[in-house]
Amino acid sequence: MSDSEYGARQIQVLEGLQAVQKRPAMYVGTTDARGLHHLVYEVVDNAIDEALAGHCSSIGVTIADRESPVEGVDGGGPSVSVADDGRGIPVDAHEDGRSALEVIMTVLHAGGKFDKQSYQVSGGLHGVGVSVVNALSKWLEAEIKRDGAVWRQCFDHGAPAGDIERVRDLEPGEDTGTEIRFWPDDGVFSTTDFDANTLTNRLRELAFLNSGVEIELFDERDGTRERFRYDGGIQEFVVYLNETRTPLHEDVVHFADTAPADGGDAGGDDGEVTIDVALQATSELQGSIHAFANNINTREGGTHLTGFKTALTRVVNDYADREGLLDEIDGEHLSGEDIREGLTAVISIKHPDPQFEGQTKTKLGNGEVRGAVESAMHEHLGTYFEEHPDAARSIVSKAVEAAKARRAAEKAEELTRRKSALETTALPGKLADCQTRDPAEAELFVVEGDSAGGSAKQGRDRRFQAILPLFGKVLNVEKHRLDRILENEKIRSLITAIGAGVGEEFDLDGVRYNKLIIMTDADVDGAHIRTLYLTLLYRYMRPLLEAGYVYAAQPPLYRIRHGGETHDAMTEAERDRIVEEECGGEAAQVQRFKGLGEMNPEQLWETTMNPDNRVLKQITVEDAAAADRMFSVLMGDAVEPRREFIEAHATDADWVDI
Repeated sequence: MSDSEYGARQIQVLEGLQAVQKRPAMYVGTTDARGLHHLVYEVVDNAIDEALAGHCSSIGVTIADRESPVEGVDGGGPSVSVADDGRGIPVDAHEDGRSALEVIMTVLHAGGKFDKQSYQVSGGLHGVGVSVVNALSKWLEAEIKRDGAVWRQCFDHGAPAGDIERVRDLEPGEDTGTEIRFWPDDGVFSTTDFDANTLTNRLRELAFLNSGVEIELFDERDGTRERFRYDGGIQEFVVYLNETRTPLHEDVVHFADTAPADGGDAGGDDGEVTIDVALQATSELQGSIHAFANNINTREGGTHLTGFKTALTRVVNDYADREGLLDEIDGEHLSGEDIREGLTAVISIKHPDPQFEGQTKTKLGNGEVRGAVESAMHEHLGTYFEEHPDAARSIVSKAVEAAKARRAAEKAEELTRRKSALETTALPGKLADCQTRDPAEAELFVVEGDSAGGSAKQGRDRRFQAILPLFGKVLNVEKHRLDRILENEKIRSLITAIGAGVGEEFDLDGVRYNKLIIMTDADVDGAHIRTLYLTLLYRYMRPLLEAGYVYAAQPPLYRIRHGGETHDAMTEAERDRIVEEECGGEAAQVQRFKGLGEMNPEQLWETTMNPDNRVLKQITVEDAAAADRMFSVLMGDAVEPRREFIEAHATDADWVDI
């Protein structure tokens, strides 16, 4: 059989954890920083599942940078440990002779979450969590406290480094629990540098979603320690999100309810779904609604979010009709978008058998959940409106104002709509489009300034690179409604060029370019302009960010020439290193680029646009709630939170352009 033939000998069977090690991105999403931090979340989720089952009240996460205590094993570098005071992973013998701990750590889809006895509710229903962490770690240590003793077993690149050991007896009164410490495999991940801020956002979120559970993050690298415990649960979450906003009513509306998980009679074998909702209307223009299922941030929504939105629209309209509050808009019913303007809400459901779409778990599909959430919303929110008429009238009044603006916006929006993703007759005049009509190949550079735009047009590869020069600072959309936003020529040009609409009607399938690259000067003004565009994209075209289509170009600050060679530097430190190491400390010609417009077309292509040489920073929305709050802090009307943020983080700035 020739090499080109395809037969039985070409079929490979990956045993044990080999599938994870061969295709890690299938299990943790990526092998960059996002995938690295996903390892921590998988272990923490197991501890949270213990808390949901009523067996854990405290979780500790520690970031360390030290050698493995096991001599001769390459376990150095960054590590993370996760400890809880739960029941402890079982250590008794499994039916195949190995310890249950070893089976859980080395076999995919092995765990106690497939029946309804050990865990009624769980986020890790695929049973691959901790075994995936083990597979992608160069060294992992599991220490278990249960059955009267402390047990330990270590794993080398996923394989047992020995049998389970009984280390010592438990002291009288000593808690049971599990501690997992792992050193991620630097042969798998492009970075093994854990970011404390990234972990902080997720751990804080988990503490909000699981009232009464204390979660601590300790970073041994700098000695910082943070504790999160919120006995008020998602009510406190809403207060936190609204810290920079002005509420229209003092109380956070909150209710919790249950419903049969199968949509039938309560008490059936399928258990119950718990529904937890908190909301508060604000005077802001931007809404902030976050939906969770079994502690998982369902960024793509699902049946729980649909039920919430449907019931919210109906309850508010029913109340407004009864009270005669719609006269200002000729009795027209309020749209869901009108009512959700400025609304902050958290919806958290816990289901014994959630059906997520894909391993990424970003959308809930259980059909019965929609009806359960709708029913609970009708009962509890309707009652709240009857008992708090002032708050209800404030919410309706805000929605009526939004409806008036929506009517005006609908007229302006017609100017930006396109009939198809490939239609070019209505494209903005400044756009220099590319030749390809395949969005997967096409790139759109949004360039600051006409001068830089001219260089970009001349230097680009017109086969797949489109250029849209937009001069000056764009409107801050955080402070304006859609009708005002769509009056802005630069924003209309960008929306039209992207070709997928805007706001609630945005359709990712209509996008004309799968790479949207914001190219601004490497100074404070350039950073501000980039932030303004990112605010627009986050508030009105968020699927672009969630799909990974948005990038920031990274033009160099310096060009160093010496001995016939050319080097580019992004920072002063990098410039000094190049002069010292590459140029031998000798005199070199150093050019400081003050702006993109100073580069000629060839320089702009070589440094910033050529796919073979350029540096792009992908902009993602890993934590929507944290991003939402940060945009409100940085771009909203409240000055004090922004001043406090700047004071707290001034020392973290890489550079300040004075």
